[in-house]
Amino acid sequence: MIPNHVAIIMDGNGRWAEKRGRPRIFGHIHGSARVRTIVRECGKLGVKYLTLYAFSAENWGRPADEIQTLMRLLCKYLAREEKTLMKENVRLNTIGDIEKLPSMAKKILKDVILKTSHNTGLCLTFALSYGSQQEILRAVKQIAQDVKEGKTTPENINEGNFKNYLYTHDMPEPDLIIRTSGEMRLSNFLLWQAAYSEIYVTDKNWPEFSTEDLHEAFGDFSKRQRRFGLVDARIQ
Repeated sequence: MIPNHVAIIMDGNGRWAEKRGRPRIFGHIHGSARVRTIVRECGKLGVKYLTLYAFSAENWGRPADEIQTLMRLLCKYLAREEKTLMKENVRLNTIGDIEKLPSMAKKILKDVILKTSHNTGLCLTFALSYGSQQEILRAVKQIAQDVKEGKTTPENINEGNFKNYLYTHDMPEPDLIIRTSGEMRLSNFLLWQAAYSEIYVTDKNWPEFSTEDLHEAFGDFSKRQRRFGLVDARIQ
């Protein structure tokens, strides 16, 4: 059973590099190369939505040289993969406060999103300058403004229309969230959307996460009984 929407917390680049006596940047370079492999495999397997936690809102607090490297890697990835995305019918999307990105990264990102907007295959979403708490707070502020302007009322606000104020309003909730590096937390990623997502954690760091590891995660997912708070039909 292939999940419709897979979200991945790509963690462990720095630790992977440090274990090899290399600078953290070395891990980010290898992690960037791993993205291409996993995106292609998800497309082949029939995944419809793939969301990658690429740069969190909290990551702006990292050393300046590391941030610059990450932004350069983003630009290089987009420039290098644009033709491949078009060839493989992948539509690029992004969530997060991308206005905080450097001007070059922002320009290339918007250009590739526009060029791939008519593709109908895998929807690849990069979570950039993204934090789920910030996303929810942003949604609440927008709702408050709409109430103030008379566009809605507090009584009309429910779970369904609250979703319309989130970055992910046009995406289904993630079926499976994969986290690499063995950390047992969501790290401010899709907190609202992950209410009933299945979570799979692997000790592999992101640069060593292979297609075989992806298959293993999907195999584990296929064994899960997703009840969404209800009783399993087998024990009724």
